[in-house]
Amino acid sequence: MGPGGNRGWLLRLVIAFGCAQGAVSMARPAVSYRALALGADERAVGVIAGVYALLPLFAAVPLGRRTDHGRCAPLLPAGVVLIAAGCALSGLAGSLWAMALWSGVMGLGHLCFVIGAQSLVARQSAPHEQDRNFGHFTIGASLGQLIGPVAAGALVGGPDMARSSALALVVAGAGAAVAFTSLWRVEDRTAGGSAARGGGRVPVGGILRARGVPAGMLISLSVLSATDVLTAYLPVVGEHRGIAPSVIGVLLSLRAGATIACRLVLTPLLRLLGRPALLTVTCLLAALLCAGVALPVPVWALGVMLTVLGFCLGVGQPLSMTTVVQAAPAEARSTALALRLTGNRLGQVAAPAAAGLVAGVAGVAAPFVMLGALLLVSSAVAPRSPGRPEGSPGRVTGKRPKRPGLRRTSDL
Repeated sequence: MGPGGNRGWLLRLVIAFGCAQGAVSMARPAVSYRALALGADERAVGVIAGVYALLPLFAAVPLGRRTDHGRCAPLLPAGVVLIAAGCALSGLAGSLWAMALWSGVMGLGHLCFVIGAQSLVARQSAPHEQDRNFGHFTIGASLGQLIGPVAAGALVGGPDMARSSALALVVAGAGAAVAFTSLWRVEDRTAGGSAARGGGRVPVGGILRARGVPAGMLISLSVLSATDVLTAYLPVVGEHRGIAPSVIGVLLSLRAGATIACRLVLTPLLRLLGRPALLTVTCLLAALLCAGVALPVPVWALGVMLTVLGFCLGVGQPLSMTTVVQAAPAEARSTALALRLTGNRLGQVAAPAAAGLVAGVAGVAAPFVMLGALLLVSSAVAPRSPGRPEGSPGRVTGKRPKRPGLRRTSDL
């Protein structure tokens, strides 16, 4: 099973990722509701959301180094175990400190799964297939983000918020375990790490200096921060505006459904606009829509805004993965993806914590204005991304497609 071969492994990986991400997306709002029921204020909710990313922050690069010189698949079941344990034990925890700890364990499990899965896609996809395969891979995340909040909204509510949110977290842990049913034959055992063993250890600074890597990391950080704060803070906005948890779950799922739609049409959008223009337009529009969430609009208008926002946010993650993979040396691709995830986790630590501080001072809607500013900066750096998918056919210039194994310096 080499690059460009049978894609059954990708379908199984998408299903497993959907289960794991669904559990996390169900657990994140449930953690916020349970924390509120236990007496947390907006600042405490922001801190707990930030701890989700704190433990993974220090583990990403070592895991990436290990994956560059070995197999990817063992990280997947390890991640599922940690996600399931973190979800279930968050529901059983009786204090905010314990909830923060198990939230960190959940985040570590998610990191393990994502590093292993992204490295598999990079290693087992031909260069000209990477935009498509990363787009399909992230559909698993979007499916999870679609189902998880609805499930959380259906379970959380009633007079005993602490009990119902705890039940939702335990159910999320059970849902994560379902991912085990798809974790078979996702990796070619004979090819794992073979390319990496031939090269030396590439310094982190060298990876970060590659053209396109910093821009890809910033775009990824901005998009993920927006998704993360939306998931964690829309329940708080709902509490202040009198919107029921079930409606908040539907609103979050509208955003996730639009993200799925975006990734299904990502390839024709790339052929039409090219990577820089597509990233610039979607980041700019997402910035305006994020800031618009702060306005006291009716629920139906909020649903429309979140749907368009979800479509725009669907572009950044898969294209930033391809940008980083194609810019990095072949023997350091997993490390480069891990650095991108480290940037994501920095955003997940800083953004909710900053959101908590801003919400405490300026109100619960203010964090969305902050996210809009971050996405606006990302739209300014987006033109530094490669103009076309590497090795993609059908360029409108009429020139021959580049051979998959060759790269021009201007594309990095």
